Amino acid sequence: MRYSPSGNPMTSFSIASNRRYTTAAGEQREETEWFNCTAFGRLADVCNQYLTRGQQVYLEGRLKSRQYDRRDGTPGFSLDVSVTEMQMLGRRGDQPDDAFGETRGRNDDQRSGDTGYAGSLGAGEPMTDIDDLPF
Repeated sequence: MRYSPSGNPMTSFSIASNRRYTTAAGEQREETEWFNCTAFGRLADVCNQYLTRGQQVYLEGRLKSRQYDRRDGTPGFSLDVSVTEMQMLGRRGDQPDDAFGETRGRNDDQRSGDTGYAGSLGAGEPMTDIDDLPF
């Protein structure tokens, strides 16, 4: 976690989004895309404290493309998500009706974004309801 010059907390993490599909030849394939995510304010505190690697999570936010130079000097491209809402879906391997599927967090400092992502961060301890957390 880090803080802006004005003292606003922010945290960054990556999320993997998986897609399974069948090719025209009938071959099963899976592709994974990674997104860099940044959360601000109260939501940054919650993400920093409770999200763990391998954990399934649903995010909403604004998508921003970014070009940069890699260490070897070649140009790179990334899609970054400014997270405005987060819902913890459970741990890797949990069933969809997991008791933690209703856990929600929202960054009230920003408007809700127009893009949602469901993906996996890592396996970790279950989280209690977001409303039970101290803020």
